[in-house]
Amino acid sequence: MTLRRLGVREGDVEDVAQEVFVVVHRKLDSYDPADPARLWLFAICLRTASAYRRLARHRRQVQQDPEREVADSDPLADDLIAREQSRRLVLTALDSIELERRAVFVMHDLEEFSANQISETLSVPVNTVYSRLRRAREEFRKAIQRLRAAGDSR
Repeated sequence: MTLRRLGVREGDVEDVAQEVFVVVHRKLDSYDPADPARLWLFAICLRTASAYRRLARHRRQVQQDPEREVADSDPLADDLIAREQSRRLVLTALDSIELERRAVFVMHDLEEFSANQISETLSVPVNTVYSRLRRAREEFRKAIQRLRAAGDSR
């Protein structure tokens, strides 16, 4: 899910995750056991997702979701559809946030890293982390509002 939150398309998550494992294997000797492994791994995910996004920009394709036919009387199916729609709404909103701010937003609000850990991982001052986080939250809120309004007008 972290790779998806960082902008990797759903169909490419497995390939990018495999690339993360290749990088982890290659860089294992650079890992310092005194540091949290989760933070080190997230930094690798962030760099790999960033490289993926650069490549994806060059070969962007329009994808349409297959239509689903579901019986109106199945409450479980309705719940699953609502969850899927919410998940897509969040991922689409995340995709609208510039990568530097999105990374901070995902690390802090979704992965629950501290501002100091994010600062260390991204090699930026703590105040920059807070600034990016504030802007990302505002962009996320506006994107959600915009997407909901667009959905209501259909």
